[in-house]
Amino acid sequence: MSDGRRGGDGRGNTRMLHTRVKTARGRKSSSTRWLQRQLNDPYVVAARREGYRSRAAFKLLELDERFGLLKPGRRVVDLGCAPGGWTQVAVAAVKPDASGGQVVGLDLLDMDPVPGAVTFVCDFTDDDAPGRLKALLGGPVDVVLSDMAANTTGHPQTDHLRIIALLEMAYAFACEVLAEGGCFVAKVFQGGAESDFLARMKQDFETVRHAKPPASRKDSAEIYVVAKGFRKPSSL
Repeated sequence: MSDGRRGGDGRGNTRMLHTRVKTARGRKSSSTRWLQRQLNDPYVVAARREGYRSRAAFKLLELDERFGLLKPGRRVVDLGCAPGGWTQVAVAAVKPDASGGQVVGLDLLDMDPVPGAVTFVCDFTDDDAPGRLKALLGGPVDVVLSDMAANTTGHPQTDHLRIIALLEMAYAFACEVLAEGGCFVAKVFQGGAESDFLARMKQDFETVRHAKPPASRKDSAEIYVVAKGFRKPSSL
């Protein structure tokens, strides 16, 4: 695996050869299109070559390169961490063994351990989750990451509500555990963040920006909100 700090698309000078997949008996045409896209996706190829568990790792690499989120010694929490691509990037940047920083990944699903990180099955919406996390880390958190996406139904209004609900839950968790000056990064979707919610974020953080990293597929509506400089209320 790379050192997690190179950014860019991770493709180097590799020349991609387009692969066509024939529709096999019993396989839907949509599945064939998905497989063909995977086989011809340079980020998928790069992730396999560099040992990342998902192409999504490059999204965090690119966000980190732009915003300077991950640094040695920081305490980082990755919400919805499975299969572990973002956790891998965080470990490579934080260097827990050398710097004393910590990386913790939480998910409802079990996954293979990520060397250098603590990962465990946990519902971050449980009332005791913030307290358990701070006890584990011995204090508040510097960065909360969320690459989670709500399950979609195909009904726009329902999906919009699910997106907002998941974002608000992740945000509430971040506000419970972040240290003064901390950062929050979360996946949203174009049109999926209400203006009043963004206004609240701008009150709680010094800067709030939207970004679509190059590794995010062009046909995807996903974008990321990057909030830096958490202003911790005195009551928390």
